[in-house]
Amino acid sequence: MSGVDPSLFGLRVFAVEDEALIALMLEVMLEELGCKVVGVAGTVPRALAQVETMGSDIGAAILDVNIGGEKVYPVADALAVRGVPFLFCTGYAATGIIEPYRDRIVLDKPYSKTALANALAPLAGKHPERHWHRSPDTGRTKR
Repeated sequence: MSGVDPSLFGLRVFAVEDEALIALMLEVMLEELGCKVVGVAGTVPRALAQVETMGSDIGAAILDVNIGGEKVYPVADALAVRGVPFLFCTGYAATGIIEPYRDRIVLDKPYSKTALANALAPLAGKHPERHWHRSPDTGRTKR
């Protein structure tokens, strides 16, 4: 993992992406960056259910703006209430982001692993307790 931003190591990331191949690619890139993928949802209702279940166990989230023709803003609202940092990704113009979230990071699709790392890095330091750590004595991953 040389060249990886150390602030991303162990970051627990939740992703909302409805395109299966993009979701798989995203999971692989996140793991290569040292992140721990804690969940992936392909619909807004599933994403809301997972946010409800995981709550503050999410360190950061990546939200595709358009999920099967439905906007992801209810998920953004649920994450914001819980204090979970998140960014948007979209294949459309960033100008389409609604007012309360225009200050959020927007990752343009298609994106590279480097662009993903650069977009996630500012979110990683917001809640260091939301990272997974490797125990030196057992080698097991723990919170």
